Amino acid sequence: MTNEFIRKDGRAYNTLRNMKMEVGVLNNADGSAYIECGNNKILVGVYGPREIHSKKHSKPDGAVLRCKYNMAPFSVKERKRPGPNRRSTEISKLISEAITPNIFLEKYPRASIDISIEVLEAEGGTRCLGIVGVSLALADAEIPMKDLISACAVGKVDDHIVLDLSEQEDQTGQADMPLAIIPRTGEITFLQMDGNLTQEEFEEALDLAYDGCYYINQLQKEALLSKYGGSY
Repeated sequence: MTNEFIRKDGRAYNTLRNMKMEVGVLNNADGSAYIECGNNKILVGVYGPREIHSKKHSKPDGAVLRCKYNMAPFSVKERKRPGPNRRSTEISKLISEAITPNIFLEKYPRASIDISIEVLEAEGGTRCLGIVGVSLALADAEIPMKDLISACAVGKVDDHIVLDLSEQEDQTGQADMPLAIIPRTGEITFLQMDGNLTQEEFEEALDLAYDGCYYINQLQKEALLSKYGGSY
């Protein structure tokens, strides 16, 4: 049975890797966050909102969101070539599209919000963790949002649906499905699927992903409360 399945790293099918979240870790950013998940280490900085003086690059009805995802050369076992590539450009766009519906950009006409995501160490799932970190950093910058966006991936490994794929599971598994939601409404802002799932497996995976996102959302709130106190 699925609930008896033990993965190669010792986790149950519905168990996330150990996670650590901090906010306010960069003095020179308006908002920042640091996330560890398993061996993943990700740093996010938010700069802005800042006025854009060029009419060509500004929007009169809201802020321009500029998102940059980058993997450090030492983030993977085989040294990565420095600088942007096709994959980092694609993930930057995906993260931007995932978080945009959650931000009240209309409050900042003719301004920019710049987001920098630096992957210091990668072990699978960095795009979802990037979304989680961006949401925390935006909250740290006091940029108004509907909620803290949460994200995680589910997949199919050895014919079992599992939560939070490791790097090995991502590479050798039968399917991978990252998901981002606005927990307060349940709205999906990002969904991809690589591989094949039956209708029944897809529904099981979606339910498991929602459970993972809601749990991560609690960790996000705890990170903010740890920094600022009060209630969220």
